[in-house]
Amino acid sequence: MTTRTMNATPDTARDTRVIRLATGGDWLAVCDRSLLTPGRGVAALLPDGRQVALFVDRSGRTYAIDNRDPFTGAYVLSRGLVGSDGGQPFVASPLLKQRFDLATGACLDDDEVSVPVFEVRAD
Repeated sequence: MTTRTMNATPDTARDTRVIRLATGGDWLAVCDRSLLTPGRGVAALLPDGRQVALFVDRSGRTYAIDNRDPFTGAYVLSRGLVGSDGGQPFVASPLLKQRFDLATGACLDDDEVSVPVFEVRAD
């Protein structure tokens, strides 16, 4: 894995943890925690070809959801607008603005739609 520092602040530059996703029965190292900025998403390509959107909220909790917007089919959720509704963090698709709960993947604007979520840890 190649490590790059993109827009690292003094706070994030000190964080040497690695973000890992549960895939199958293993934990896959995805990126250094220092590459994540609160309120902004980062996309990562998984070995099986899926894309994941990674987010960290202002309290430092990390989330991972599928990067594919189920309404358009575009891989854009990592570029969405991050916010919260009643204390629940969400990302709004940059295309049609549907909001997806970062913890559950549920669409907050359509009860019948959701995106897959990934178990994530930083160590």
